[in-house]
Amino acid sequence: MKGKQEKQKTYAYVRVSSDKQNEARQLKEIYELGVPKRNIIIDKTTGKNFKRQKYHELIKRLKSGDTLYISSVDRLGRDYDGIISEWKRLTKENKIIIKVLDMPLLNTDRETTGLIDKFVADIVLLTMAYQAEQEWHNIKARQEMGIAIAKENGKHLGRPKITYSDDEIKVVKDWKNGLLTLGEATKKLGRKKSMLYKLVHELK
Repeated sequence: MKGKQEKQKTYAYVRVSSDKQNEARQLKEIYELGVPKRNIIIDKTTGKNFKRQKYHELIKRLKSGDTLYISSVDRLGRDYDGIISEWKRLTKENKIIIKVLDMPLLNTDRETTGLIDKFVADIVLLTMAYQAEQEWHNIKARQEMGIAIAKENGKHLGRPKITYSDDEIKVVKDWKNGLLTLGEATKKLGRKKSMLYKLVHELK
């Protein structure tokens, strides 16, 4: 006697490129579909390739017949070859149903009317995969242009430079010249010894 068939589950993959970006819009759409929170995987990393730990953890959980929601193709990734390869692996090899919220034409559980219908869906997938990678290149180009312009305008990039008051600088000089003991210098500065040494180093 065969065992009880495992119930099919629904999952969702939500991705933003960094911690600074907000995934609220994607999550709102997913919540409205009734996907259990425990089955919603949120990735905060670049989509330029599929070397993403959380993504692969999701793939391991997916079973044949399960449904995977994504808000758009570019949330799956921004690598043309990778998107096409993953799509084939998930839908053809692993028998996963993919539903794309902003492009229902790509939903793999929809009924097709024949070869032409399938051909159109394939073309749409290829086009969106192309657009996903092209947009990644555009984003990188804009970032590089912004950095170049900032450098030309003399703007400091990275951590802001630490500044010290004249009083702090005087204490350090007095200590270096032997006018203050180490204890007196740290007391005047209100800093630990390690911070005093760091300040001396930065003022060189």
